[in-house]
Amino acid sequence: MRKKKWHIAVLLAPFLALTALLLLSVWNVAIQSFGYIPAFGLTEFTTEHYAKVLQDETFLRALGVSLRIALLSAVLSAVLGVLLSAALIRCRKRDGAMLYLVRMPILVPHAVVAVFAINLLSQAGLVARVAAALGLIAEQSQFPQLLFTPDYGGAIAAYLWKEIPFVAYFVLALMFSVSDTLGEAAENLGASPLRSFFSVTLPLTLPAIVKAFLIIFIFAFGGYELPLLLGATVPKALPVQAYLAYMSPNLRDRPYAMAMNGVILLLALAMAALYGVLTRRMLKRMGGRA
Repeated sequence: MRKKKWHIAVLLAPFLALTALLLLSVWNVAIQSFGYIPAFGLTEFTTEHYAKVLQDETFLRALGVSLRIALLSAVLSAVLGVLLSAALIRCRKRDGAMLYLVRMPILVPHAVVAVFAINLLSQAGLVARVAAALGLIAEQSQFPQLLFTPDYGGAIAAYLWKEIPFVAYFVLALMFSVSDTLGEAAENLGASPLRSFFSVTLPLTLPAIVKAFLIIFIFAFGGYELPLLLGATVPKALPVQAYLAYMSPNLRDRPYAMAMNGVILLLALAMAALYGVLTRRMLKRMGGRA
């Protein structure tokens, strides 16, 4: 028994170490956002930095940009991911090469996706050069500007390429199970495949879809790489703006940057709490114990 406990402790050690590092980082952000940084001569707790952040037009624009990126990425990924999952079910593709092809974008780092997007979709990219060579456009500069625009279309498109497969893979097993049992029963009783999907399969898999939506939303909201590499110079996304504030030469401005990170952290905690509530409700509906 002692040997078994020792093995468990060894296996848990990396997880516990990372958890401790995460909690330490969160604590550091929290106390610095309230202006307590003794190394910089700041020894009084205050909320003035949050007040300053919430009244700053630059921050509000950055917050709007990040919310727009997160909302569009999450909504479109959820809708298209569900459609992809439904298509795989209708084709009876639960495993095999097709599923590996769907999983592949999930494994690619976001920074690599940004490089792919620049090489493919920029006005100097492969698609523009092919279009010019085929005579579809007179020159590469006529290719539509998809990247580095204020609407952050390039970053959203990159998120979609990664997160649509994530949603499909996240809900596929549950959707396949529902479709094979209750969905098939509904079709045997006379329902069309389309009605069976919208009346039986989709409602029963909706909790998993909502959970995937929340994961994508908070990830895209706090994402740094794609908005930095594929976004416009102005306005900036909130994580990029927070990083620039953090790198300010005036170290006494550090609490201002930490207050921005505090807003991101608070929203992440709210999404995590909502995720937990949905998980508990889903377990109760399935007859489990939360």
